[in-house]
Amino acid sequence: MNTARPLPVPPAGRTVSPRSSASPGWRGFGAAVVGVAAGAHRIPGTPYHRIGVHVGAPVRARCRCDGRRVSRIQAHGDMDVIPAGLDGEWTDDGDCTILRIWIDDTFARTTMEQLDASPSRTTLRAQFQLRDPRLQHLSWALRAELEAEEASDALYAESLCTALIVRLTAGVPERDDRRRALAPIMATRVIDYVEANLDQPLTLTELAAVAGLSVPHFKALFRETLGTPVHRYVIQRRVERARALLLEGRLSVTQIALETGFAHQSHMAHWVNRLLGAAPRDIAGAGRRG
Repeated sequence: MNTARPLPVPPAGRTVSPRSSASPGWRGFGAAVVGVAAGAHRIPGTPYHRIGVHVGAPVRARCRCDGRRVSRIQAHGDMDVIPAGLDGEWTDDGDCTILRIWIDDTFARTTMEQLDASPSRTTLRAQFQLRDPRLQHLSWALRAELEAEEASDALYAESLCTALIVRLTAGVPERDDRRRALAPIMATRVIDYVEANLDQPLTLTELAAVAGLSVPHFKALFRETLGTPVHRYVIQRRVERARALLLEGRLSVTQIALETGFAHQSHMAHWVNRLLGAAPRDIAGAGRRG
């Protein structure tokens, strides 16, 4: 199973993000937006993989890492990928801002081992000034989730991180003989499990295990079968149950938030309003009038 440990924020750099990735309850990976002063910075090897995404105006930069020397103009969205255990030195000619993403090696290995690809295609390697629109999209989505006033379910961030790993390792399944959708009995098993555990934190690893599939394969088949990503389906079911409880009027809004698996009352209010277009108190009021 993927690790369930929260990861510490890597040292070096002044954090400029309004919140840390520990707050949304992410496990096996983390992120922070940090300000880095001009000059040379030596970063030792760590037990986790690191991705550094440049944010903002271009900066002339140099790095020495993995036996290579790289000189470049680092532009918005450019990223360096540093595997676990690899150290290096980065020199920036001006102050800059970096989105730092770190991934526990166990989390990454579990995801990579679940991909039906040759070992050569599932190895995370050092890359410098990588420019990839899909990776940028995933990175900015992870940053938005990190800095959002009302975070989504942690399942969404886990989905983004898993997609990052798959993209970085080019671990696309090589066989094309696998089923395209969840078998009906398998889909029913997963749906029943979600319904029975809506009041608990849910993870991709957990739901994929219920289906007896790898996480990447489960994500793809779930979306094909139900027409929506896993995290979105779970949020929708939480909102629908919250609506039913609000209309019943037996529980307080705070109790309903806990009963439906939201982190807190305002988290529930955010998603209820976003998906139903009404505040929880308005729905509860409609139930009383009815």
